[in-house]
Amino acid sequence: MSMETVSGTLLARSLRRTIGTLAAFGCMASAAYGQADLDALVKAAKAEGEVVFYSADIDNKNKQTADGFTAKYGIKAQFIRMGNAPMLQRFAAEVEAGNAGADLIIMGGSTTAFSEEGVKKGWLESLQQAGLPVQKSGEFQPRFLRGAAAVVGMNVWVIGYNTQKIAAANAPKEWSDLVDPKYKGQLLVIDPHTSIAYFDLYSLLLDKYGESFFTRLRAQAPRYFTLSEPAVQGLGAGEGALMLPTVPAQVLNIKSKGAPIEYVTPEHTTGVELQLLLTARAKVKRPNAGRLFANYLMSQEGNKFFNGVPGAVGLYDTAALPKQYEAPKPPDEARRLQIYKLMGIAP
Repeated sequence: MSMETVSGTLLARSLRRTIGTLAAFGCMASAAYGQADLDALVKAAKAEGEVVFYSADIDNKNKQTADGFTAKYGIKAQFIRMGNAPMLQRFAAEVEAGNAGADLIIMGGSTTAFSEEGVKKGWLESLQQAGLPVQKSGEFQPRFLRGAAAVVGMNVWVIGYNTQKIAAANAPKEWSDLVDPKYKGQLLVIDPHTSIAYFDLYSLLLDKYGESFFTRLRAQAPRYFTLSEPAVQGLGAGEGALMLPTVPAQVLNIKSKGAPIEYVTPEHTTGVELQLLLTARAKVKRPNAGRLFANYLMSQEGNKFFNGVPGAVGLYDTAALPKQYEAPKPPDEARRLQIYKLMGIAP
């Protein structure tokens, strides 16, 4: 080996070590910078005393996250659970009236249209520019940003069934099993008017099985529900044998109270992206508490609390998703109208 080659090799090694050192130093600096910001934010949030959030997610997830936040920071966290549509109507009306009740909101499904409008009108602060400590430190990955919103978790869509009507060995395994004629009159189905998140699943089913799936679904004489809680409670009470769709936490919550219900996860499915929107600081009385709660949800620790129920998948554990899981692909208006028509529901 020539001296030039040896010299070049040593120089390359030296450069790699230098780059590695600089990268490590950059990470340490970012972490320290994020921690300093976090300390200041915690102090300001404690002075405000509490945080309020509206959420489309299930009660037990909201409660355990609120409890985890309070235990960590000593700041009271309150939530109000609503479906997407009534939540957004209430939020918009309150902000327009100068009386914002929520420091942040958690929606189920795509927030693109609402968040763009909210930022333009000054209702919302875009999380692209929020500069929260968890973002400055590099802990939160930008790939989970969705315009002005941030994804904080995913709930996988599953099939619920009543174990007194269907034995576990005979339970449907795939969505297509639900249209077997033997289940006629036994299906409890969620009306997509409830939330835009339901369209994500129905759109996937349309792609996978075609329009014939919905023709056969209508032939099952399904009973439609506008809210998921009454549907899963009805499933537990034996009002039907199957529910389309639900999430594991809903089923297990009712099951824990003695209801004879269980669920199966189809191999090919999608889920609900829970997206966080932050109310503009100028519109709320507790801007720092809201930012701290958002920071908590986006951090590894808080995100684990938020997604600490079966079937919920966090930002830091996406390997838990089903093998054929597809990320939600919100349909456009034409497809939504097509799905309404196929389901026999007025838009």
